[in-house]
Amino acid sequence: MKKIIRILSEFVSARWLRKWNSREKLEKYQDKKLEKQIKYFEKKSPYFMKHKVDLNDFFMNKQFMMENFDELNTVGVRKDEAFKIAIDGEETRNFSEKYKNISVGLSSGTSGHRGMFVTTDDEQNMWAGFILAKMLPKNKLFGNRIAFFLRADNNLYKSINSFFIKLKYFDLFQDFETYVDELNNYNPTILVAPASMLLVLCKKKLDGILKINPIQIISVAEILEKKDEEFIKEVFGVKMVYQIYQATEGLLGYTCHCGSIHLNEECIKFEKYYIDEKRFYPIISDFRRKSQPFIKYKLNDILIENKNRCECGSVFTRIDKIEGRSDDIFFFKDKSGKLKKVFPDFIRRCILFSEEIREYQVFQVDFDKLEVAVLEIKDFQKKEITKEFDKLFEKLGIEGVKIDFIEYTPEKNVKLRRIFQKIKKEL
Repeated sequence: MKKIIRILSEFVSARWLRKWNSREKLEKYQDKKLEKQIKYFEKKSPYFMKHKVDLNDFFMNKQFMMENFDELNTVGVRKDEAFKIAIDGEETRNFSEKYKNISVGLSSGTSGHRGMFVTTDDEQNMWAGFILAKMLPKNKLFGNRIAFFLRADNNLYKSINSFFIKLKYFDLFQDFETYVDELNNYNPTILVAPASMLLVLCKKKLDGILKINPIQIISVAEILEKKDEEFIKEVFGVKMVYQIYQATEGLLGYTCHCGSIHLNEECIKFEKYYIDEKRFYPIISDFRRKSQPFIKYKLNDILIENKNRCECGSVFTRIDKIEGRSDDIFFFKDKSGKLKKVFPDFIRRCILFSEEIREYQVFQVDFDKLEVAVLEIKDFQKKEITKEFDKLFEKLGIEGVKIDFIEYTPEKNVKLRRIFQKIKKEL
């Protein structure tokens, strides 16, 4: 009963009560909450008890978090022991074991470093109420059946299950054919999956194997490209594909009913480290999560800001796109030998200008060499792709880049990265 009350309380607050009509009021609310959060950590976190934190020059990142994990968290979790539980869950595919009644989980490690997160029962219930408030359809609050596809399950996700909603986890490590019947019989009203899995489901739907007709589709964990979004909408007959921007560091953003991605400034204060006029790296300070401090925490995600007010009326920062990570930026040498930065979007466009391409990856393996992998590529598509890259390089004053077309063989059961910078040299 305590769980249900907590979920419902958070649901009501997040859906109807917590509203701001100006940035000024929102920022005052954030600063007040953050000040209170710091005081809490100064009493409960061994690290914050030992070190006086000045927010003007203090920063965290994943490496800092993992190096100081034992002292940072407030619930007495030891990294080595918790890591073993998390790894055992990955290997056995049983994610129910806890560490001293604390749930632990791992990030996918796509940036080269695995992060670990901890959540208490109360935080899980709060998260469940919040995510349901933001993502449940307006005209169907009760009786929803959620099909949830992800690499790893966690007690955090199970917290959603209650008397008015059901969630069934489908393991991405399993062969899809093994649970087609189960998925059809479950007949979810809401489908949640990474973009690459949504494309697999689309193909099964077109083949007549998949019979489900969800009223809402939510893309998670991977970048959703516009071309894929349009295809998913067409196949499933939905008006919109929603997105949840979630990471080890928390629930960072979500799509509103008008189709814009908004940062979750209701729970997190975001600072912006701008790369250019519209792209920035977010620096987050979570002022609601008590078990694990994320204060002035630098993310390497590249976000593209839309500074126009959304039609939904929200004062939260509006994001046009989650473009990728800093790891996904390509570097080439121009005619003078100077390194030029090329953002992932420019690489994507060179591929997507060619018709009928959906499954692809582009790897930068050296400053003057790209590898392009496209599923069932045709000769005319190779010519079109090469032409687009030539146009891009000419515009940027870059010469001598060789493009090799290789077999499309994405690594199974890991988060798909379409744009992948693999240069081992120091940039």
